[in-house]
Amino acid sequence: MTTMTLDQQQSIYVLTLTNGDQDNALNQDVLNEYIEIFDEIERDSHNACLVIQSDHPKTFCNGLDLAWLMQQSMQDKKAFTLQLENMLLRLALLNLPVIAEINGNAYAGGAILASACDFRLMRADKGRFCFPEVKLTIPFTDCIAEIVQLIPNHHAIWEMSLTGKSMTGIECLDAHVVHQIHPAESLNTEVFKFAEEMSQKHRQTYAVIKRQLRHRIVEIAKQRQLYNPEKFAHPFMI
Repeated sequence: MTTMTLDQQQSIYVLTLTNGDQDNALNQDVLNEYIEIFDEIERDSHNACLVIQSDHPKTFCNGLDLAWLMQQSMQDKKAFTLQLENMLLRLALLNLPVIAEINGNAYAGGAILASACDFRLMRADKGRFCFPEVKLTIPFTDCIAEIVQLIPNHHAIWEMSLTGKSMTGIECLDAHVVHQIHPAESLNTEVFKFAEEMSQKHRQTYAVIKRQLRHRIVEIAKQRQLYNPEKFAHPFMI
């Protein structure tokens, strides 16, 4: 069973999470789908933008599929954690603008997934953004902590991570955790308006600048052989 779809609307890729009844939870099969989609997107060199959205009215993504994870052996849990980190690294370094359309709750791994995106646009009236790991007694790995800190307001991330506080769209905007908030009825329209603007950026230049600003993520990706700097060289810098 697939848990997401990828469509292309002119210069905008639309990755839609379709397993909302299961909170769009992350397990091994889901990670494999993400990686396949990232591979497909990166094979395209044209200017473009990626929007990640959910077709569930109340849920963006609520993190790990804990019921599935608890059934795995310790070895398989470690392998899954490594692949989760690698998927997030790939997302954080994708060679085009990436927008998370947070139309509902983004908890735990869902909030981390949104953190790896370049921009976050959130529903104003309902839905919360939360890192509850401290309450779940499941700490971040070092790699995932780096992903979380991609959100530019480190004061807010410190408070959210160490208290487990959940934040509304208005609170997230005030704390610069998200970039825009909109009513539910106009969120998708505003996301695509912004995506159309971002899809016009010169893709190669955008990718280089993003990776320069995320140099710590790049270093981790290099250590794991997930990043080849020659593949994304810019002619201006040769």
